[in-house]
Amino acid sequence: MAISVSVGFISLGCAKNLVDSQVMAGYLKAGHIALAVSPETADVVLVNTCAFIEAAREEAAEAILSACAHKANGACRAVIVTGCMVQRYRTRLKKAFPDVDAFLGIDELERVAEVVARVAEGKRVGVVASPGEARKLYAPPYPTLLFSGGPFAYLKIADGCDHRCAYCAIPLIRGRFRSRTMQDIVAEAQSMVSAGVREINLVSQDSLMYGADRSKPHQIVDLLRRLDGLDGAFWLRLLYGYPSGVTDALLETLNTSRHICKYLDLPIQHSHPEMLQAMNRAPAIKATAGLTARLRAAVPGITLRTTCLVGFPGETDAHFEHLLETLAEAAFDHVGVFAYSPEEGTAAFGRDAPSPRVAEARCARVMALQKKIVAARMSARVGQTDTALLLRKLKSGAWSARLPSQAPDVDGATRVTGAPETVKPGDFVKVEITGRKDYDVTAKCL
Repeated sequence: MAISVSVGFISLGCAKNLVDSQVMAGYLKAGHIALAVSPETADVVLVNTCAFIEAAREEAAEAILSACAHKANGACRAVIVTGCMVQRYRTRLKKAFPDVDAFLGIDELERVAEVVARVAEGKRVGVVASPGEARKLYAPPYPTLLFSGGPFAYLKIADGCDHRCAYCAIPLIRGRFRSRTMQDIVAEAQSMVSAGVREINLVSQDSLMYGADRSKPHQIVDLLRRLDGLDGAFWLRLLYGYPSGVTDALLETLNTSRHICKYLDLPIQHSHPEMLQAMNRAPAIKATAGLTARLRAAVPGITLRTTCLVGFPGETDAHFEHLLETLAEAAFDHVGVFAYSPEEGTAAFGRDAPSPRVAEARCARVMALQKKIVAARMSARVGQTDTALLLRKLKSGAWSARLPSQAPDVDGATRVTGAPETVKPGDFVKVEITGRKDYDVTAKCL
């Protein structure tokens, strides 16, 4: 029997968390519970949290308190909190947020409809979360129920992480690395393509490790080839990989595929061997040296993204200058940078680190350098032709679009002019790059 209640999502954090929100939405749909157009119009507000670093926890706390205020004003019946913050701090959250009606852990996603039904009836559920690290692995009940807001999607191929980097709490929250079956992934991708999805972004904590938990290292190449064999007009993009996981077979696959974007996201975190050793990332030391030159020689036209962590305990001015010099030489196409956040339970917690002021200043210097690199690399592309995926039409008549070199949400966008009136979201068009504005690109249809 259908329950007269609707649920609105506030999904915070990474794309992998967004996939979890979609999984929960699928369980709600299966339980005949309506999905609200927005949290503001919902009977029950569900906040799916991130707890990766302090800034993420602050954002989550702000969203939770806002949702609780929304309830206090009579605008909704109940508030549910889910995700990484619940998994990590389940024993503390009831006291911190007494107005929340239920807390749902990562291993309890399939119980979301049951919990919604109870809180909608005015019952306080409390904490529904298994102790310790997460262990389960979910496939979306409805693969085409997407929150991405366009003709693109994220497909989670694995969960958890085995690397145990000294600064990272994700293994403490998400547990050991565990891969979904290739059959399930291919079936999900096929459903997406059949439904009109034109860009599938493969995500996990380390996508290059796919299959390693089943004693099948480097199975990511087999998966990519299976997905590349699907019919239809679509892109595949591989996100998040440990630099040492790049193999010759992977590079060959990028060179010869029909659908896979020549794009790799390889977080190096740092360049100095002493820092990488201190971060418990020793296997990345050899792989990081000369990384971009090696990959660009192997895959002409490849786009490379990375992430750096500054202000880690023990990072000296000399270590940081080494990182800046490496980034200047490597000239990554896209760079993200984070200041170190001390995380309970990690190997680095309690070690002396540079002050937050120093760490933020180093972040600013990295981004100032990267802005110059992007300006030079993008300016060199003016006059070149490429393919753009149309996302949505703007009020000006131009289109917001994406190139193969731009991942969703993190790499800027492309503004396309001169598109035929007959085009629609999800169409691919040939364009000429005409310029840039900061990290965005301008282009015109050919």
